[in-house]
This record gives sequence, C-alpha cells and structure tokens, in this order.
Amino acid sequence: MLRVKQWLTDFSLLLFPHHCAGCGSDLLQQDQSICHNCYTNLPETGFAPHAGNPIEKIFYGRADVHEAMAGYYFTKQSALQHIIHALKYKNNTEAGLQMGRWMGLQLNNSNRFKHLDALISLPLFPEKEKKRGYNQAAVLCEGISEIINVPVVNNFVIRKRYTDTQTKKGRSERWANVDGSFEVTPHHPLTGKRVLLVDDVITTGATLEACGAAVTETGTKLSIAVLAWASDD
Repeated sequence: MLRVKQWLTDFSLLLFPHHCAGCGSDLLQQDQSICHNCYTNLPETGFAPHAGNPIEKIFYGRADVHEAMAGYYFTKQSALQHIIHALKYKNNTEAGLQMGRWMGLQLNNSNRFKHLDALISLPLFPEKEKKRGYNQAAVLCEGISEIINVPVVNNFVIRKRYTDTQTKKGRSERWANVDGSFEVTPHHPLTGKRVLLVDDVITTGATLEACGAAVTETGTKLSIAVLAWASDD
C-alpha cells in the first residue's frame, strides 16, 4: 500500500511539477512551497524583539504606531523577491501562507506583539482584488494567525479609491498618491481595540501610514508587521 501511495505521489509530480517559489528547485517536500535551502538563507532582520527598530523609526512623527517590524530584508533578484512575485502574480498562496507562519514565529518569539485583538490586511482596491482573486496581505495574515492564534478580521478598513503603483515614485509622490485612500467601516466592533496591520513590502511607509491614519483616528491601537523591508537608501 505504501509503495502504491509513493508511486501515485511520484506520478503526480511528474505530471504537475512541484517547484520552490524562491529558487525553482524541485527538491522540496510535497506539502511545502519553499525549500529548506531558501528558508535557511532568507535574510531575517531580527527587528521584532527590539523597540526603536528601523521600521518603527519610519513612522516616528508620522503615525501613532505602538510596535512595528519587518521579517526580512528585500533585495532585487533574490529568492525572497521571487517568493513575493509568486504570491502576488502567480497565485502561489501556499508560499504566502508559509511566509506568514514564519512571520508569526518571529512575532511570538519577540514577546512584544501581545494582547492583539485582530489581524487586518492592508486592503486592495476592490476591482484589483477581484482581478487578482485574493489579497496577498490577507494570505500573510492567515499564516500569521495559525501561529499566534489571533483572528483575521476583514473589511475593518476599506480602500475607497484606486491608486497608481507606488513603484518609481518619490516620497512626496507616494504620500500624495495614497492620501485619503482608506476609511474604517463605521460602527465596526473592532473600533477602539488593538490591531496588527499586515502588508508584504515596506519602502517609505506612505501607504501603511495613510491606512494607519484611518485606523488610529477611530481610537484603535495600531501595530504593523510586514514581510519585507525594501530600504530606499
């Protein structure tokens, strides 16, 4: 029976090759989307346990953020870039779930991101989410939730207008592009509680700042976790 099961597994892999989202290798377990080699070489920041880390400093004087972290350093043409690309554009939600679980472990081990009431994802404009089929930040939330046992809450914050991509925009252009783009659902039961806002990549922080402003205006306490930091230095 075990031989038959193994044969069926091997046959399915022949028909539907299973490759690592980071490097393309087929040397990974059937239930994983990122190989062990990519995992061990991901450039972890170690920010989560430390107050005043570079992500928190981004928001100094700009947003009322209690704690913030990024799990990994982003560099171009890296395994992490390939993983994020696979999540956002190739429907590889399993890779996003796995990265979310690893973010959850970092949050748990930090002992700083405690007493959260909910995880919320940076919202996409509805038409964009419909076209993609999902929100990549919401996928990360689901992975984080599996580890830290905090529920994911949808539709607390909505994106009320379409915005152009932030890529290749300067700091002031990024802020002007997203200013006033977000609003909190009126009379939502999460209002006034403590939330962790999640996104995939942070550069200048303009989009998260704009979203965070809508959240904190309601008296809700805000923390932020992103998968990767792409420094614009």
